Amino acid sequence: MTKTKMKSTVERRSSYEKPTLRSEAFARAVRKAKLRVVGSGGLRSLFEQAARKAGSLPRHQFKENWPYLQTMLRLIGAYERGEYKHVSNDDLTWIMAALNYLVDPFDLIPDMTPLLGFVDDATVVGFVADKTRQTLDEFEKCLTRRRREPRDHPYA
Repeated sequence: MTKTKMKSTVERRSSYEKPTLRSEAFARAVRKAKLRVVGSGGLRSLFEQAARKAGSLPRHQFKENWPYLQTMLRLIGAYERGEYKHVSNDDLTWIMAALNYLVDPFDLIPDMTPLLGFVDDATVVGFVADKTRQTLDEFEKCLTRRRREPRDHPYA
């Protein structure tokens, strides 16, 4: 294994050990996501709440994961509209868990806590972006292809 891959694996393993990811708030977000995947209940509502919340977030706390949060939102919106279904239930669950956590105002660090309120949200988004990166990248490629093609057929 190359040095870069080793570092990536070590960093990924240590990110799973962060308190945010072991919190009851994150476990609750995952449970809600599993219920939504099974029943598709409330997917539109989750999308709308998360999109509203993302519009008010401090981008700098999400660093390089900000574009992935935006992709998660676009993917869930397309999935909910039936325009994109090329996503596994596992990845869908993780993405919805991240959005559930994001919209929960009383997660590990309540959002109204000055300076720190969104640190835990950024941690969850980063964790889920790592777990679902291939799906998110494939969806973005699909969007790029779609922009180049006629409007007749949504998401290849």
